[in-house]
Amino acid sequence: MDPEQIMRGRRARAIAIARAGGLEEALEQSVLQPVIDTTLAEALVLGLLRQGVHRFISVLGHGSTEVGEVLRLYEDAGVVKTYPVRSEVEASHAAAALRWVTGGKAAVVTSIGPGALQALSASLVAASDSLGVWYLFGDETTEDEGPNMQQIPGHGQNRYLRLCETMGGAYCLHTPAAVGTALRRGLARVDAPAGAGPFFLLMPLNTQPAAMPSFHLDELPSGGMPPLAPAADKDALARAAAALRDAGRVVVKVGGGATAAGTEIARLLELSDGVAVLSPVSTGTLPHDHPRNMQVGGSKGTLCGNHAMERADLLVALGTRAVCQSDCSRTGYPDVKQVININADPAAAVHYARTIALVGDVAGTLRQLNEWLEACSPPPSEGLSFWLHECTQKRDEWRAFQAERFDNPTLHDPVWGGPVLTQPAAIRIATDWARSVDAVSFFDAGDVQTHGFQAVQDDRPNRTFSEAGASYMGFATSALLATGLAEEPFYGLALTGDGSFMMNPQVLLDGVEHGARGCILLLDNRRMAAISSLQVAQYGADYATRDHVAVDYVAMAGAFDGVLALDGGRTPEALEQALEQAHAHDGLSLVHVPVYYGDDPLGGLGAFGRWNVGNWVKDVQRLRHDIGL
Repeated sequence: MDPEQIMRGRRARAIAIARAGGLEEALEQSVLQPVIDTTLAEALVLGLLRQGVHRFISVLGHGSTEVGEVLRLYEDAGVVKTYPVRSEVEASHAAAALRWVTGGKAAVVTSIGPGALQALSASLVAASDSLGVWYLFGDETTEDEGPNMQQIPGHGQNRYLRLCETMGGAYCLHTPAAVGTALRRGLARVDAPAGAGPFFLLMPLNTQPAAMPSFHLDELPSGGMPPLAPAADKDALARAAAALRDAGRVVVKVGGGATAAGTEIARLLELSDGVAVLSPVSTGTLPHDHPRNMQVGGSKGTLCGNHAMERADLLVALGTRAVCQSDCSRTGYPDVKQVININADPAAAVHYARTIALVGDVAGTLRQLNEWLEACSPPPSEGLSFWLHECTQKRDEWRAFQAERFDNPTLHDPVWGGPVLTQPAAIRIATDWARSVDAVSFFDAGDVQTHGFQAVQDDRPNRTFSEAGASYMGFATSALLATGLAEEPFYGLALTGDGSFMMNPQVLLDGVEHGARGCILLLDNRRMAAISSLQVAQYGADYATRDHVAVDYVAMAGAFDGVLALDGGRTPEALEQALEQAHAHDGLSLVHVPVYYGDDPLGGLGAFGRWNVGNWVKDVQRLRHDIGL
């Protein structure tokens, strides 16, 4: 096939698909023949279209020009949309946020080498938070004519493939006819009903334009993955119900895999006289003011959440990976004698010792467990039990502890030369405002994130997205790009610190370019405060976690045409006014707020758990082995 013939064929197919309303419709209407003469690059784009991927977030290079040309022709016809951005890290975060918030799929397209490695690094978010994202990376040629520029130096084969397989599923398109298999494996990973994650398609430079005469489009997989079923082990359900009936102090740890099971969780708490403790990624699964919701627990948990974990004698773990900060490096449940673990991942379901494992869909399995409990347990008693009374007292203490800080929203800061807002106060003001305008809040890593999941008052799931799985600095600002990609627009609030913001400020350009609508709330304490605080707690001094360079972030943001840059001031009233101005702006805005850092206890929300880091390691590890859970 000559180049002109290839281009004419691609253009004709793209127009036919657009006019028919989609690939499947074009085949049904016979305006697109099922057997075509094509190339690997076009077959790949058609295969992704068949799986509902029509958004491509790209930083094109010499390793992806052929795929870029296919996308150009298909975008000209209105079939796909490509979003060129300035950072592969940003591209990955935007695709992950789009999937997380809306369920929409996107593919990240990069060149070979450094660009692919940047996106691979950022795919840690998709892997950690079980988000299905496609990655299309340029790769070295298959004929090995000599080192390709930007491949990993040396003489080993498929080195990028081995790297990608460590992070998630991967396939090298070394043979054009294997494209159907590659896409089928990707479908199983990206659309997995549980444990979804990134899938990497490596595109050798020389196979992308390879001819595929008489290719049958039915080789491209279609359809979704089957839904999960509830756990089928009736004996285990009966033993779990009996254990709950006999327990005195039940704690239910709600992980990210249980956010769709709120109704059944609330019923379980009533039937078992239990209390819930949330993970940073599951806030809102139970409303904040639910009487049995003890908020977040873990190494940066709340006073009441950690108390419930410390005192419980039975743990029900729901859809949780038991990340170190979520269960205090496996020391969070010192009195637990029995665990009931409901998880779609068998390995996660048997994480703890003394476990009754129930493997399957969390909501469906909980429904079955509740039915067993209703059949074998007396009806819940009226009034507060001793356990609920004890936990409620601790929650009241936590609320009073919070209120003291929110009632004293400003403190004198020597760096800023006067009173400025504390992070807890600024975050509470911002998240209360976000809830009032139905905005989606994204939290960046560090102090902003830990104060955030302690302070938010979500009344339903999916108000707050705290990227605690990887704690990737710069995620929140990049996530705002998803507001311009989504089919159903939404307004985003990215809460970030100065350290995280400088990791990924590209959205100031790309957000305007692609119609993002949201606000960056930049809480500036001139340091990486989370690490400074950890250093002080462990060693009595902070080191190499701050700078002396003043940055005018309002001027920086204002230099980008289309960005509304605002000074958020130093009082609650000034911040509220700035947020209202930002929301009225039809586009992207940035609100800069100087915030307090120091040793005044009113400046933070504290930490009430353990963590296996630094000079705490010896004691934490000894306790873990003493507990034996």
